[in-house]
Amino acid sequence: MAGDHMVIERVRRLEQDADWDLAPGYGPVSPRPEAAPLPETAPLPEPALLPETAPLPEPALLPGTETRGHRPLDAMGTVLVPPEARPLPAALPLQAPPPPLPPQHLPPPSPHLPPPAVLLAVPPAPPVHPAPPAPPAPPVQAAPPALPVHPAPPVQAAPPALPAQAVNAPAIHAAPAARRGLRGIGRGTTLGRGERERLEAVIRTPLQRSYRIAVVGLKGGVGKTSATLALGSVLAETRSDKVIAVDANPDTGTLSQRVHRETAATVQDLLAVAPSITGYMDIRRFTSLTSSGLEVLANDPDPAVATGFGGEDYRQLVDLLARQYPIVLSDCGTSLLHGSMSAVLDLADQLVIAATTSVDGASGAGATLEWLHANGYGALAWRSVTLISGVRGTGRMVKAENLVAHFERLCRAAVVLPFDEHLALGGTFDPAKLRHRTRRAHLELAAAVAEGMSLDAAQPASLAHPAHPAGFAQPVGFGGGPVPTW
Repeated sequence: MAGDHMVIERVRRLEQDADWDLAPGYGPVSPRPEAAPLPETAPLPEPALLPETAPLPEPALLPGTETRGHRPLDAMGTVLVPPEARPLPAALPLQAPPPPLPPQHLPPPSPHLPPPAVLLAVPPAPPVHPAPPAPPAPPVQAAPPALPVHPAPPVQAAPPALPAQAVNAPAIHAAPAARRGLRGIGRGTTLGRGERERLEAVIRTPLQRSYRIAVVGLKGGVGKTSATLALGSVLAETRSDKVIAVDANPDTGTLSQRVHRETAATVQDLLAVAPSITGYMDIRRFTSLTSSGLEVLANDPDPAVATGFGGEDYRQLVDLLARQYPIVLSDCGTSLLHGSMSAVLDLADQLVIAATTSVDGASGAGATLEWLHANGYGALAWRSVTLISGVRGTGRMVKAENLVAHFERLCRAAVVLPFDEHLALGGTFDPAKLRHRTRRAHLELAAAVAEGMSLDAAQPASLAHPAHPAGFAQPVGFGGGPVPTW
C-alpha cells in the first residue's frame, strides 16, 4: 500500500510543479472528474489484519536519471511526459472539389461553307524534277569479218576389195580406229572412271557359245604363262563367268606352279573319268580356284606323261570343258609342230601372241605370225592380239612404240605391258602385288580380246586365208629375211 501512495504522490507533484512548461507544447493536465458515487452496498467483512510489515524502502535512482523538480527522466536525461499530456495531431484540411466546367457551345456551321471533308488541307504535291538526260548509246560495233570457208576434205577412196577367198577378212579387221585406241597401254598409272567403265563394258561382251583363247609363242620366257593367268583373272573377275585355264604345254608347263594348288589332279585324271562327267561339280574337283575366280587345270609334272598329251586328247578335253565354261584359255608350248598344237589352232577362236621388247622376243612373235600366215591360219593371225612385255637386260632392246606400229600391220591389236618385278620373279601369281600400270595394261589386254569376241567367229579358223591381203603390209625380217630396223 505504501508503494501506491508513492506513485500517486509523484503524479501530484508533476501536475503542481512550477516547471511543467519545460516540455514545450504540453499544457497542464486537467484534473479528472470525480466519478459518481457507487450505490451503497453491504459492508464487506473486514479481512483479517495481517501482521504489520516494515515499509518498503524507496527505490534508489539509477545513475544518470537524476530528476529536476521531481520530474521523471529517462537514461538520456529527457523528461518523460505522460500520454495524457501529449497533444493530439492536427487534422489535415479537406480540399473542396473543383467546380464543374461550364458547357461549351459550338457555333452552328455556316450554310455557305463546303462540307468539312472539303476543308481538310491537302499536302502540296512534291515538285516534279525533270528526268536526267539518257546517256548516249554506245556505237554499234561492226560485225567481225566472216571466217573463210575451207573446202571440205576430199572423200578418201574405199580400199580395194579383198579377193573372194578372203570373205572373212573384212569382219575380222574392221574398226582400225578402235585398235589404235589401245596403243600406248601401260604408260599411265591409273585409269579414269569413265575409261575404266568403258573397258569393263567391252570386257562384258555377251557370248553366244563357249569362247576358246590360246596363248602361243615360238620362244620360251616371253611371258605366256603370266599372260594366261592375268587375262583369265581379269575376265573371270569382270565378267563374273566361269573361266578356266588349261596347261596345254606338252613340255611340262608351269601354269599349275604359279597358283595355289587345291588338288593334285591333272588333265590326264580328268580325261580318265570323262565318260562319268555329267555337270560342273564333276569337273570342279579336278581344278584349283584362284582369288579372282579363275580355275586352273594342271598338266602332269612327268615329262613322259605330259608329252603324250596329243591332239585327240586336247579335242576331247575342250569339248568337255566347253559344256560348263563360257571361256576356255590354253597355255601352249613353244613347238607349233606338236600334235596338240594343230588341235589348239583348229579350235581356237582367238590367239594372244606373246612378245617382249628384246630383239629375240620380238623376232619370235614375228616368226609365229609369219608361220600362221604361211600354214593356212591367216584368218586366225589377223584376229590375234600381240602382247609386248617390257623386259630389263643388257641385250639389244627395241622401243615399244616401234613394236606396236610393226605388229599392228600383222594382227588386230598390239598391247604394251610394262616391266613388273612380280611377273619377272615367276613365283605365285598375285594380282594384288602388281603395279597400277601393270593392272591397267591387263585390263586393256582383256578389252582388246573381248573386242574380238564380238566379231563373227562362226567360221572355223582353219579356213584358207590369203597370206597378205590387200591393205596390209607383208611381214618382213622373219623366216630367214633381214631383221627390220626398229
